[in-house]
Amino acid sequence: MTIFIVNDNSDELYLLSDLVYDIASDDEIIEFDNPLSALAAAREQQVDVAFVNTKLPELDGISLGQYLKDLNPNINIIFTDETGDKALDAIRMHASGYMLKPSNNKDLKYELEELRFPEFGKMKKRVFAQTFGNFEIFVDGEPIAFKYNKTKEIVALLINNRGAQTTNGEIIASLWEDDGDPYRKTSYLNNLRQDLQNTFKRLKIDDIIVKQRGSLSIAPDKIECDLYDYLENKNKSRYRFTGTYMNQYSWSEYYLSDLDDLRYELEEEL
Repeated sequence: MTIFIVNDNSDELYLLSDLVYDIASDDEIIEFDNPLSALAAAREQQVDVAFVNTKLPELDGISLGQYLKDLNPNINIIFTDETGDKALDAIRMHASGYMLKPSNNKDLKYELEELRFPEFGKMKKRVFAQTFGNFEIFVDGEPIAFKYNKTKEIVALLINNRGAQTTNGEIIASLWEDDGDPYRKTSYLNNLRQDLQNTFKRLKIDDIIVKQRGSLSIAPDKIECDLYDYLENKNKSRYRFTGTYMNQYSWSEYYLSDLDDLRYELEEEL
């Protein structure tokens, strides 16, 4: 688990950091005295928990929290504050927790035991697919590294199609749209499929892909996925759709309206 601690007050930063180390010494803990540096780092790596001071220079803590949620809707944001006057903002954001300063071991332990979203490493299934925000796929809590970026996009497309067989032609049309002659992409697609097969076989998760002649699909029951859980469990889902979906891929925009419609329906039921 990766934990960010963001506070421009060095004394408060070191105090909270020491407390976190005492409780979560096996986790990766990264300290920031500048919110913009924390945001830049969050764009480069998966963050599971972020302790964010509400009052920060250049970018206030509530705004930083929202940016972090935009990058990863499943992040556990725990705000730290002196007065509690930002508690309503935190509730509206569906933050994981809110701690009044000075920080203490009891409050910190409670917040880490009651995270809004579970740690990826504790999920029952080895593979977790994150579709809300930026797309990412994890095995045993670690993001999968493919040889080609387009291989990862194929996986995203298959997960988006929720178990439906996706033909080579459909994959080419989605990944390259109108970029030249699709037949010239066939050789490249074969390389991507081989990269996919080799990577999943090495990680011993090749059973999550169903292969047929000229097509591929994902096995939905073999993976944990925020999208699948949200569609199945609606307001009881452990995941929250906040309006962003597979941000890296232009083709994902076609599916946003359906998710938005569902979100509005569910909000009316609350």
